[in-house]
Amino acid sequence: MNYKKALEALIAGQDLSHAEMLSMMQQVMQGELTPAQIAGFLIALRIKGETVDEITAAATVMRALSTKVNIEGTTHLIDTCGTGGDGIQTFNVSTVSAFVAAAAGAKVAKHGGRSVSSTCGSADVLEALGVNV
Repeated sequence: MNYKKALEALIAGQDLSHAEMLSMMQQVMQGELTPAQIAGFLIALRIKGETVDEITAAATVMRALSTKVNIEGTTHLIDTCGTGGDGIQTFNVSTVSAFVAAAAGAKVAKHGGRSVSSTCGSADVLEALGVNV
């Protein structure tokens, strides 16, 4: 689906089909749209209200493009990820929690991104510590 048709449909209050949303999210995730186009698309989608099909299609694309990590010999593995958005500018609790759990012997798979609503995101903290993110 092309960007213009998707945006027009969303502005008109029309839902995107699963296939249409797959196409749009592939364009978003593969860098085929400008930041302004992505913002317009996401704002229009949010104003219209997301459907289960649209969310499912978006998740399908993001999962297909995610980095898979194979962990051998581990039956117990934990993940810590902060959701952000607390509105009170707290420090990055999820990354600190991952270090504490690992120090206690837990196997930790840490994921996260850059700061959006807090003072620093997981990627920001890890990068400052010299981790290649």
